Amino acid sequence: MRQLFLLICIFFSVNFYAQTPDSLAFPSIDSISPQELNEIIIIGNPAANTLKKDKALGSLDSYLEKSNSVNMVKRGAYAWEPMINGMSTERSVITIDGMRIFNACTDKMDPITSYVENTNLSSAKITDGQSGAEFGGTIAGSIDLIRKKSGFQIKPEFGGSAFAGFESNNNQQIYGTSLNYSAPKYFIDVDFTFRDADNYKAGHKSGEKKEVDFSQFRKYNTSAIAGFKLNAKQEIEASLIYDKATDVGYPGLPMDVSLAEALIASVQHRYKNPFKHFNLWETKAYFNTITHVMDDTPRPIVPIRMDMPGWSKTQGFYSKLSGRYNNHAFKATLSGYRNNSIAEMIMYPEDPDEKDMYMLTWPDVNTLYSGLSLADNISLNADLSLLIEAGIGIHHNKIRSKSGLSSLQIYYPDLSPTKTRILKNLSTRLSYFQGNFLHEIGMGYGDRAPSVSEGYGFYLLNINDNYDYIGNPNLKNEKSINFDFSSSYEIQNFSAKIKANYFYILDYIIGKPRLGIPPMNITANGIKVYEQLNHASILNTSLGMNYSPFLDWNFSADFSYRYGQGAKNTILPLIQPFTYKLSGSFEKHGFFTEISVEGSMKNRNSLEFGEIQKPAYAIANIALSKDFAIKNSQFIAKLGVQNLFDHYYSTFDDWFGIPKMGRNIYTNLIFKF
Repeated sequence: MRQLFLLICIFFSVNFYAQTPDSLAFPSIDSISPQELNEIIIIGNPAANTLKKDKALGSLDSYLEKSNSVNMVKRGAYAWEPMINGMSTERSVITIDGMRIFNACTDKMDPITSYVENTNLSSAKITDGQSGAEFGGTIAGSIDLIRKKSGFQIKPEFGGSAFAGFESNNNQQIYGTSLNYSAPKYFIDVDFTFRDADNYKAGHKSGEKKEVDFSQFRKYNTSAIAGFKLNAKQEIEASLIYDKATDVGYPGLPMDVSLAEALIASVQHRYKNPFKHFNLWETKAYFNTITHVMDDTPRPIVPIRMDMPGWSKTQGFYSKLSGRYNNHAFKATLSGYRNNSIAEMIMYPEDPDEKDMYMLTWPDVNTLYSGLSLADNISLNADLSLLIEAGIGIHHNKIRSKSGLSSLQIYYPDLSPTKTRILKNLSTRLSYFQGNFLHEIGMGYGDRAPSVSEGYGFYLLNINDNYDYIGNPNLKNEKSINFDFSSSYEIQNFSAKIKANYFYILDYIIGKPRLGIPPMNITANGIKVYEQLNHASILNTSLGMNYSPFLDWNFSADFSYRYGQGAKNTILPLIQPFTYKLSGSFEKHGFFTEISVEGSMKNRNSLEFGEIQKPAYAIANIALSKDFAIKNSQFIAKLGVQNLFDHYYSTFDDWFGIPKMGRNIYTNLIFKF
């Protein structure tokens, strides 16, 4: 029995993509201090060779897809929705430098990841389950997008980059620049990126139209960070992001976006070694406002013209104190935010004598949250460590609109405008180093509050199953018990990681058909109301291997699979089938080339949620780059082809069955000085 248990522990594991420590999580005094082992996806760090090895000017979405924990729901060519461990964004926490930001679109056309660019990010930190509950209640985990900054330098340094890119499939043009200056007392980083794309073209298929209508987009992004050192121990930092997208088409939806605009600002104070046994005290205050306007003006034929604007405003803070005492590396985080979400629907009848119709689809909901998160990483001996994390939060909703409250009271007569919930989380993980092996076993419990759409949404159309959805303010907290196991092995030229986690979710929130309520959209199949299944289960597994037989050669393979099942024989939607990626690369004298094959088996589709079974597929990609050194500068030229053989295919996470992009030839030119 003991041998069987050991084999199970080795076979299954948590997500373990990189052993990059989170320096702000547990700052160490010496090199043997225990560290959090989170998945870190390097995005814009030139020291990591990512500019040569990756599609440097591709979207952030393509970087996040590298993680075996993340899938991206695609409603078009722009602003994909990240899903962690097979679960939608309601069940995860997504932050930018620790800041909570909430979308303003009821159809999830503006995920938080759409308001940054990979040119101003350094990495994405991905955590599973309750390890992601530092800034709020979560079931699936979290993604923290960490922005790039030059920091303070002993000697003044000035640098920057200019870049341009082109993609043949949709005539996408990419231009931008970044400048940075660092000195002993202050630093400043500024970044600007512009993207403009036409409709993309699907792969070749006899009898099918290649051009995918309404898939164009245009976007501007500006980012700035400035820091000032007050003294040897204290420093302050201010940051700003302004992002604006216009003329964004969504072929997987019945409406497009005329404007998606975000302003994100923060001020941060860092205090090193503030007290005995404490290494760092970091405090941040932030503000962000999102405006999102959906309209169907570009569509030639619609049942009824309508506009759907939405707004989200968030003010928040966090204060983190971390340190070390004996064999304990600990951290405490106090955080809070206030969010206001409001969305409208205005319908314009064809008959000019009829009045316009108006309703609130999000009834001006205020959300207040405050929480305390604690973590202690205990080094039991040189090979064994125990991580314990716990947290508690107060989550308060208030409907501010009287008309919005009255609309919901049609279905919930006793509905109160306010509701307060207590959110809890507790998890533990045991890590054991054995020679070239690292084994981990963990478990956790946590819950989350329903989202604004799940609790208070009013006639939200889901085109995938063609139902109007109505929220349910009487939903209970959704709760999860998760287990994870891991084993990884690494020697000089070979590494392997095998991992799995299992989520048993109680009171699983999902939309179910409700008879007797007429839909608002005249083409909808009916009404679904958010209800709760007694339970649901999600299993995630993956295997990754990397082998370098010679100094200049590298081969890698990644395989992953998910399974989702709910009570009452409910097949959970948007669950990834068996997926794989194989690649081989060669690098020498600044020249890099890579050939890869990626594919998937057919998905286990959920008919209840309008999912189509997508056939298996496999596509090939090729990438080339050359790095030129010019005095103290660097010039990188990249050329690549995605979907080399112009294969026509669609994946499980392509909304409404829209096809993926066909053959795409891209070029990137990057000059760094």
